[in-house]
Amino acid sequence: MEPTATSSARAWRWVPSLYFSQGIPYVAVMTLSVVLYKNLGISNTDIALYTSWLYLPWVIKPLWSPLVDLFRTKRLWIWGLQLVVGAAFAGVALTVPGPDFFRWTLVLFWLLAFSSATHDIAADGFYLFALRSDQQAAFVGVRSTFFRLAMIAGQGGLVWLSGRLQTVTGDVPLAWTFVFGALAGLFALVGIYHAFALPRPVADQPAAPNSGAMAGYFATFAAFFRKPGIGTALAFMLVYRLAESQLLKLSTPFLLDPRDAGGLGLTTEQVGLYYGTFGVIALTLGGLAGGYIVSQFGLRRLLWPMLAAMHLPNAVFVLLAYVQPGNPWFVAAAVAVEQLGYGFGFTAYLLYLMLVAEGKHKTAHYAIGTGFMALGMMLPGMAAGWIQEHLGYVNFFWWVMLATLPSLYVATKLRIDPAFGRKQPAPSQS
Repeated sequence: MEPTATSSARAWRWVPSLYFSQGIPYVAVMTLSVVLYKNLGISNTDIALYTSWLYLPWVIKPLWSPLVDLFRTKRLWIWGLQLVVGAAFAGVALTVPGPDFFRWTLVLFWLLAFSSATHDIAADGFYLFALRSDQQAAFVGVRSTFFRLAMIAGQGGLVWLSGRLQTVTGDVPLAWTFVFGALAGLFALVGIYHAFALPRPVADQPAAPNSGAMAGYFATFAAFFRKPGIGTALAFMLVYRLAESQLLKLSTPFLLDPRDAGGLGLTTEQVGLYYGTFGVIALTLGGLAGGYIVSQFGLRRLLWPMLAAMHLPNAVFVLLAYVQPGNPWFVAAAVAVEQLGYGFGFTAYLLYLMLVAEGKHKTAHYAIGTGFMALGMMLPGMAAGWIQEHLGYVNFFWWVMLATLPSLYVATKLRIDPAFGRKQPAPSQS
């Protein structure tokens, strides 16, 4: 059944703010936590291990997604969870200056992670209920844009702000207390705003629980694992980002670590500007370019160029670790090149998930695929800090280059329809 008609003008009141608020908690859990702990003197081993565990809610998100359907409306889940996120941010702000900050902030980041993953489920479901199919297509770019803006605001703006406050006050915990306190206030306002601004679609009602629904739930999972070639598909999902998952956990510590420890000795402000702003802009441009080029030539034809674009730019970190350049703009350019390639190459991964999800249970199977994607980031990332501290930065980045090889091997086993991903010509009018 098509959702009740709602004006596109009204959709502009909530779609941008909904997806911006979806992106901020994710960035806080995945990126701000790493910079926070590095600034507060936590070892690379502990940073990589414990922050990688925070991926777990996104790994197992499909397991509890039916609960969002069964209890209350998605509208209530959305603004209620935004208030929970605000409370968790307030908790981080209050515990950062304390003597046992590492333990308690990790607990609160776990709450943020579960709240954010559940908010994703509710927001994406609400989007389908509140907009007609033509409006869904029209606003998909708006969703993506505001999620990316949240990444720039978080990885760039908030990291820069923390660094600036550290410079002005000389007090690292106070700087982060201010940042997370500001986020708490923002999400209190966002939750209240969405309690009034979100529409009330007729279809947004809790589903009636029944044994047939539960049987269908398990059957959907079983159908995913019965897909032809699923073993190769799962291997590709797990190893495509094997190198990037480790690089991602240590790139920020590498930029922040002093030169006598093998790092580049950048300030937190510089990391926020170069990696969190220029890097994310390059990542976005790479993704846009990847989507357009695949639409012209198809995924099968572009798979190997995208693999190369994903993996070869990792070599810039080998170069940076060897040379330790003094010019920060050289570092900014190198990071932008790596992120541009990552954005371009990651498009192939997302399209392959869509290919695997094709069939009767497309939405559910895509969600399962994203769970394996998160697992492929979580497990290698957990050991990355320990590996780096034993190898040093130069050898660690060589190890990252070596870790690209499994994805190249698995890619030789993939079977992809030549037409998949390519824009089809419009039917001729006669």
